[in-house]
Amino acid sequence: MQLTISVLADRPDLVDPMWDMPNSWPEFMRHDPIGGLFYGNVETRFAEYVLVAQDEKGEVVACAYSVPFTRGDDELPDNGWDFAIRNGLLTSLRGDAPDAISAVEIAVRPDLQGAGLSHQMLVAMRDNAKRHGFAELVAPVRPNGKTDIHEPMSTYAFRVREDGLPVDPWLRVHVRAGGRIVKVAPRSMVIPGTVDEWREWTGLPFDRSGPVHVPKALSPVHCDLEHQIATYVEPNVWVVHRTGA
Repeated sequence: MQLTISVLADRPDLVDPMWDMPNSWPEFMRHDPIGGLFYGNVETRFAEYVLVAQDEKGEVVACAYSVPFTRGDDELPDNGWDFAIRNGLLTSLRGDAPDAISAVEIAVRPDLQGAGLSHQMLVAMRDNAKRHGFAELVAPVRPNGKTDIHEPMSTYAFRVREDGLPVDPWLRVHVRAGGRIVKVAPRSMVIPGTVDEWREWTGLPFDRSGPVHVPKALSPVHCDLEHQIATYVEPNVWVVHRTGA
């Protein structure tokens, strides 16, 4: 599919269609408290780092979000996605000059997933990072093919097929695009909630303490009935792309 990809800052008229585009995220993923800090500031602070793709009819079919942040000489952190967003917002609020850029999300309309749009958006995101002068695009990747929540990400992330490419389809997209898997971010995203909130988000009973298997989660949700809370700690995988800048 031939896409027309625009920077949101250049096409503010695409804001509403961007937000209205359907996506396949499970409900519980919408309640990361750090994520709201990014999406609530997309239009005012990060529009230069948001890409919106339209099909031949002009309909929005994919979006790519990234955030510039301050890394210095630090290693890529264990709290990947949450760190990049929190640091990126603080960098913007303080008026500091960012020295790194991280992917936040690539979203493709559900009916078009598997059609190669993710690769196109990833390449466009890398090119946009280069346009802003960044030598690397880092990405705390959510391996969406991980269905066995009991396998540690530390082994799953590095499993490969006979052709040497990752078994995970989303990691495979990154590697095919030139990305290099660096390390696991074991607490990339943390989603806390009351037991009642988790029941609402998932439709599950959450009726006993201990690990709960939630569909589309990459690790168990830990439920504490005595204190009426449940917490999900999601591991991601840091992938680094050179931009050529």
